[in-house]
Parts: sequence; C-alpha cells; structure tokens
Amino acid sequence: MASCFPCLSARKKEVPRSAPANAHTSSIPGAVARTFSFKELAAATRNFSDACRIVGREDGLYKGFLKSINQVVAIKLQHAVDPGGSAEQDNTEFLALALMMSGLRHPNLVNLIGFCADGRHRILVHEYMPFGSLEDHLHGSSPGKAPLDWNTRMNIAAGVVRGLEYMHDKGVLYRCVKSSNILLGDGYRPKLSQYGLAEHDQLSAVAAITRGTWGTMAPETVMTGKLFPGSSVYGFGVVLLEMITGRRATDPPHDVEDRHLVTWARTMLKDRSQFRRMADPALQGRYPSLDLQEALEVASVCIPQRSCHESAHRHRRHGSVSPRLRF
Repeated sequence: MASCFPCLSARKKEVPRSAPANAHTSSIPGAVARTFSFKELAAATRNFSDACRIVGREDGLYKGFLKSINQVVAIKLQHAVDPGGSAEQDNTEFLALALMMSGLRHPNLVNLIGFCADGRHRILVHEYMPFGSLEDHLHGSSPGKAPLDWNTRMNIAAGVVRGLEYMHDKGVLYRCVKSSNILLGDGYRPKLSQYGLAEHDQLSAVAAITRGTWGTMAPETVMTGKLFPGSSVYGFGVVLLEMITGRRATDPPHDVEDRHLVTWARTMLKDRSQFRRMADPALQGRYPSLDLQEALEVASVCIPQRSCHESAHRHRRHGSVSPRLRF
C-alpha cells in the first residue's frame, strides 16, 4: 500500500454556487453531457417498466439501452415540473445541476452522460455500473458468492478516497458517503454515485437522515442538518469499518449496545488485542496483521469522539495524521 488517505486532512472550502443556466437552453455549452428526449428514454426502459428498475438503490432508477449512443445506461427520474410552480426557475435549477454534475470527471466518480428536460420531465442519465454497489458485495446474501478479499477491499477504500479528494478539491461536498453509494465496475473499481449530489443544498443532509442513512453521517450533520468538509471523512470511516468488519453501519438484529457500528468499534479500538476480533469472519484470517491494524487506525482517525469539524481543524493545523496503508 503506497497510498495514504489524503482526504483525512479535509480542506474546508466554500462550496461554489452552480452557475445559472438559460431556461431555454437545449444543451450545456462547454460540457460533455448530451440531451435526450423523454420518448427516447421511455423506449430504452420499456416505458419505465418494473422489469427495468434497478432495485435497492435510489428511487426512480432504471437500466436502459440507448440506441443513439449504443450504450447501457442508468436513468434516474428526478421529478416532474410542478404545474403550479415556475417552469423557468425549475428548468434553470435543473440545468444548473446538470452543468455542475457534467463538470465532475474522475475515474472514481460515476459520470453523467446526459439529461432530459423535455416538457415536464427532468431526468438524469449516468453510466451504468454492472457489478452493483459495495453494499451488495459486503452484505448481500447470494449463495455461493465469494466474499471480497482483503486486497480488493483496501483497493476499493483507496479509490473512494481519491474520488472524495477530487470533490474536495472542486469544493463539492458529498451528501452521504455510504456503501450503497459506492458502485463497482470492472476489476471492482469503485465509483462514487452522483445521485448523492442530486440534492446538493444543505437541506439534503436532513433528507438523508430521514431516509435512514444517519448511521453513516457525522454527528454534527445529524445535529445541525448541515454538511461540512469533515462530514465525508466521517462517512468514509464508517464505510472503511464496514469493509474491515463485515458489519452494517446500523444492524438491528444485534444487541442495543452493538447495533451501531461506530459505537461498537470505538469500544473495541481502545484495545489493540481486540483488533483481530474486529476482522470480518468471512475473510477467514486472510489478511496481514499489520494492514488490519493500520486500516483500523485510519478508521479511528475518521470517526473521532470529537466532532469532525474539530478533527478537520486539527488535521489542517498538524497535517494529515493518516498512517500509510500497504496494498
């Protein structure tokens, strides 16, 4: 593992406002996103049939084949325009969102291919990730499916960090870092879903909590409903713990004191003699002891008892405290 986890020294930046778009624009100048008609997207999904629905991720998400680009894509129904609202304002906001998303290009971020602003319909079209989400592979119950090995898990972790660091550098805050938002491509290359950016205002943090994702969210985000640069660091720490332990962020079947992964892990992290007990039993001990220790140390830095806001301030003063993990 030659890579440390640079995003632990999260830099606090003001998130830039999306540039306004002309409400009558049919394409986005300077961007690579294409425009699609509602008719074309309906045909690609057999009129948005249940057979094409991608289950277990976001609502209104479909798999479809677009003949015009000869590609399988993920089609996300955003919303229909409110007849009683301002169509011009709605179109402006939607095109500004598409502009922002189309400008984010990184190997560890799911790319926006195009969008539809046809009539009342507002739809985003992304590249399709064939191997599902990290959550599917860590917690899925498909019989006979081999668990992810240690090196694959740590390579996924490093890819997630690179994606988060890219967005931090762009001044973009990721709404909710969780295993279901980490999608996998060929070779298990991880890509952060852009659906987490679809509601990119601060109120989206509250919306994420109400959708049951608070187990992966930083304490100050839960308390204030606001996102901070350190919020995604905390979320990454939870995901890293999921990969190390094989446990869900919130697991109702466990006892009350063990139900929340972070609470359980903080107790165990106080005693290095407990580290091996924290490893996912599915790994069957196939991991280097030093790597396990260092990965847990990184996770511990990400989920400190103090708030992530304080932690990020400490990192900026003293530099990154993340240990080097060897892949």
